[in-house]
Amino acid sequence: MNVAAEPANTDWGPFGRPLFNDASARALSRVGVIDIGSNSVRLVVFDGAARSPVYFYNEKIMCALGAGLSETGQLSPQGRARALAAIKRFQTLADGMGIPPLTAVATAAVREASDGRDFCSDVERETGLRIWVIDGEEEARLSAQGVLLGWPGSYGLVCDIGGSSMELAEISQGRVGRRVSSRLGPLVLCDIKGGKAGRRAHIKSVMQELGEKMGPQRDRLFLVGGSWRAIARIDMHRRGYPLHVLHEYRMTARSVSQTVKYIEKSDPEQLRSECGVSSARMALVPIAAEVLKRLISTFRPKDIALSSYGIREGMLYEQMPQRLRDRDPLIEACRFAEAKDARLPGFGKALHSFIMPLFQSAPADKKRLIKAACLLHDVSWRAHPDYRAEVCFDNATRANLGGLKHSERVFLGVALLHRYRNRREGTRFEDLYNLIDEKKQLQAEILGKAMRFGAMLWMEPDAQMGKLRWYPKKKRLELTLTPEAVPLYGEVAEARFLSLAASLGAETHVSTAA
Repeated sequence: MNVAAEPANTDWGPFGRPLFNDASARALSRVGVIDIGSNSVRLVVFDGAARSPVYFYNEKIMCALGAGLSETGQLSPQGRARALAAIKRFQTLADGMGIPPLTAVATAAVREASDGRDFCSDVERETGLRIWVIDGEEEARLSAQGVLLGWPGSYGLVCDIGGSSMELAEISQGRVGRRVSSRLGPLVLCDIKGGKAGRRAHIKSVMQELGEKMGPQRDRLFLVGGSWRAIARIDMHRRGYPLHVLHEYRMTARSVSQTVKYIEKSDPEQLRSECGVSSARMALVPIAAEVLKRLISTFRPKDIALSSYGIREGMLYEQMPQRLRDRDPLIEACRFAEAKDARLPGFGKALHSFIMPLFQSAPADKKRLIKAACLLHDVSWRAHPDYRAEVCFDNATRANLGGLKHSERVFLGVALLHRYRNRREGTRFEDLYNLIDEKKQLQAEILGKAMRFGAMLWMEPDAQMGKLRWYPKKKRLELTLTPEAVPLYGEVAEARFLSLAASLGAETHVSTAA
């Protein structure tokens, strides 16, 4: 996908120049990955900004390749047939999309089954696709790298659960450390002797061994895998949580314990229907919930975060040069969106420089969101004017953006909503506003109104619009316009400036530069 290139002298300070036209980034602009798991087979095609890709195509088929593996030592015959048909379909789709050769990876079921090698041969003969069968530690490493794609520099314990295995990997300062694999996948645990008591005793014993191997892990616990996502959906449902975005959803040990009890007491079919969980996945959820409860009691993490990024994203991260890995995924995604969709690509930088005097004392994490908002301020201009504000909010809160907590999504959404309207009341998103406190809502309103006013002084990206000066102690907002910008300061622009001042509780002064 082509995007506008910035001039050679353009710089965004500590975030560096964009890499859209760099060969290393272009090579990753559209990449296809097939993940052959014990429970599902999935095709993901990544597209967009190479550092923060979006899902151009995403299809999953529940094949249950690993069903019965513990008893027979072989792949499920039905699952094998379904998986081969799915991979044929995926290869045909990839050919139609014109993407580079697919990368295919197989995990626990294929590596452990006695007929796993035969299955890979069948796939290669039928599709020409060679499957990369990885061991448990490599699976853990790739899953951890997927987490790092969304959380650069993060630290904690990554737990990836599949149908036949569960992997653990520690991450610290952006690197993967110790890692281990176990047979704690729900499909395997279904075959443990002794019923529920026998299964729980087995889970406890294996988890103790994992704890001894991994050592203390009291930082964040990152959960990767379909069973964890299903449990998170149920946790959201139980809590009445309004933002149904799984990535970066947070849970506590207490909430997990309550949700496990909720699952045990609920009718599975009703719960499945209410939470949008497939029948095949729901059948494994109660067992996965037992594993999660024991995992948390063993490692006692300080908090728990869901990651929608895992082994597939880790395979993409594997192909990135280090200088691309070091980029902020949020800022890169926003810059790509501006270059592709804004009416005047590059104006976000000018707008950012113009409004920053209002936010000089803001902490670094808030300045990062301000930069993102300025880049995104105009990308939804094609939406109908009556709905543009809501489209902006919806895009910010639900888009596939890495490196954003839910509270930051809502802050960004409120700011972009105010880019197009003065009031946030009366929208269908009011239940989401309370994910940030009133002080942050006001800060987002001020940011949005500053962008709303600054957008009225629309010039060439490098033109001088003028200067804002903000004196917070005096509650005084000053605007000095350049001679070129004076004609742009009409009635509507003045009204928007006064609206910004009202949100700041400030008196105003307007002048023209000599």
